[in-house]
Amino acid sequence: MRLIRQFGIIAAVTCVGELMRYFLPLPVPGSIYGLVLMLVLLVTGAVKLPQVKETADFLIEIMPLMFIPPGAGLLASWPQMQRILVPVVVICVSTTFIVMIVTGKVTDAVLAGKTKTGNGGPAGNGSAGNGSAGNAAKDGKEGRTHE
Repeated sequence: MRLIRQFGIIAAVTCVGELMRYFLPLPVPGSIYGLVLMLVLLVTGAVKLPQVKETADFLIEIMPLMFIPPGAGLLASWPQMQRILVPVVVICVSTTFIVMIVTGKVTDAVLAGKTKTGNGGPAGNGSAGNGSAGNAAKDGKEGRTHE
């Protein structure tokens, strides 16, 4: 029953994301609305992590299976894909690198924000050069910390 409730929460948020896509005139997929909505619900505490964690972990584990149908579709459309193979490969490789770089920068910014507010656990106490004193030295402002 617990897993059904967890899946129901995830499915409901996904459904609301699809409804948002239908009603909002933006070129954003419903799945993105659903992810942002779930993030907001988790951050605000409206949905607690234990309420969805087990089912979310399961869905992440089986995610590779979800790529089989699109892969089969690409194989079925191979004759049409051959004509545009070079642009598709260039776009895929370049966007992969862009996503990796942006994700890394956002992660760095989030971790730096946690360290500055003292919510970063052991790194937030200034140990090992990762805390506020370490950031001050790294920024060239010896003796001053970020507040």
